[in-house]
Amino acid sequence: MPALKALIAQLGSLALLFVIGHGVGLPFSAPLALAVLQGAMAAFFAAGLRSARWWTAIHLAFMPCVVLASGSGLPAWIYLVAFALFALVYWSSFRTQVPLFLSNKLTVHRLTAWLPDNQPLKVLDIGSGTGSLVQRMARLRPDWRIYGIETAPAPYWLSRRLCRDLPNTQLTRGDFWQSSLREFDVVYAFLSPVPMPALWAKALREMRPGCWLVSNSFEIARTTPASIVSVGDKRGTRLFCYRIPDRKMPGGSAQLG
Repeated sequence: MPALKALIAQLGSLALLFVIGHGVGLPFSAPLALAVLQGAMAAFFAAGLRSARWWTAIHLAFMPCVVLASGSGLPAWIYLVAFALFALVYWSSFRTQVPLFLSNKLTVHRLTAWLPDNQPLKVLDIGSGTGSLVQRMARLRPDWRIYGIETAPAPYWLSRRLCRDLPNTQLTRGDFWQSSLREFDVVYAFLSPVPMPALWAKALREMRPGCWLVSNSFEIARTTPASIVSVGDKRGTRLFCYRIPDRKMPGGSAQLG
């Protein structure tokens, strides 16, 4: 579990720093310098535990930030408020390893133009965040039904506010792993590399042949996409589009496109 690895890295580096500090006489009167050293040790432990790369930056910054904050003279309630806000926004990211990513306007336009326009579609955005894709696609295609599911309270609340005047949208707060994908023609995901193999397995079990699983930026390991859409934005976004194969006939059959 990523959170357990992070805890082990932090505690292990603190213990090692304490042992080394007393052994060689490190200057404990310079807390910021020690915090930087501890952060480097924690990042080293995290690498040894094969944590995701983005944990390196967290470990490097965590203890120095704690030391700086403790000397800032700010009242204690500010830290509680900050923690609550982060929890409301990121919620279970430490467990799912899926940060908050927002789909930009050009991505939504390119995806909408790429999808077939000869029939009404039911599109689901899993991990819909603030509803950036849901609201834009709903305005572009009022004949489609656009759904979103999000677990974090703050982004979900904001998405409901932004989509309140769009009758062809439906937003749900919940865990998409516990929800069926069976009724959707297109499932869109902007998650992280970690859950993609499990998501593809879920899509194969539940989605109908010919439907699409579209992944923003993250490929599915050992699986070849049927199409890759280059968005053409500054970050070089690519959409990896995977078609659900026919379970009976080799090569699959198309229901969409």
